[in-house]
Amino acid sequence: MRLAGQVALVTGAGRGIGRAVAAAFAREGAFVVLAARSTRELASIQREIEAAGGRALVVPTDVRQEPAVAALVTRALAEGGRLDCLVTAAGLAAFGPVADAKTEDWDQLIAVNLRGAFLCCRAVLPAMTAQGRGTIINIGSVVTSRTLLGSGAYTAAKYGLLGFSRVLAEEMRPHGVRVGVLSAGATDTPLWDAVPQPPDRALMLKPALIAEAALLMATRPPGATLEELTLLPQGGVL
Repeated sequence: MRLAGQVALVTGAGRGIGRAVAAAFAREGAFVVLAARSTRELASIQREIEAAGGRALVVPTDVRQEPAVAALVTRALAEGGRLDCLVTAAGLAAFGPVADAKTEDWDQLIAVNLRGAFLCCRAVLPAMTAQGRGTIINIGSVVTSRTLLGSGAYTAAKYGLLGFSRVLAEEMRPHGVRVGVLSAGATDTPLWDAVPQPPDRALMLKPALIAEAALLMATRPPGATLEELTLLPQGGVL
């Protein structure tokens, strides 16, 4: 098991990419701390992990709230004793022309996709720096390399996340903490449920494929780091 003895914290763990990452990390031996707003969804993935012989801890968390994120990391350290990996998969999406955009939608997208990731990354740094090792994987998007009409707020948040992650990677390099961005093309997750006339979901990536890429980033041997990885459906950008 490639993550035996390690502790991984996954946000957005209740559904989609976060859920798949949590399950994959648990299968590889990690004790997984599951964070999201929905207690019901977290309980579901916890049962799935434990039925397969893994270990998981549910900590309902709103990553937009700084005190909640601090409490999440404190609980993870108290239960796991260490923190080896953070995957920030919590995210929101809303699509439509900028001319029709609502300010509250913009604010919520930035709050979850960018501010939430920042809060989580900052919160784990003291523990990882003290250990002299750790891996942070921020879930990005292909919108930072391809233009997607109607995704103004989402694209702004993901560009911000990419830039933030690049800076953090340089700052943490001397401390043995690896920081990377896993950017995925169209992935068949509940995010598309609210999108009218989405691309053919049968052609999209499956969350399990994103999880395998996250495992690749998390399991590099000492002295190597995957800092930016892009995964696309075989047919390209949908």
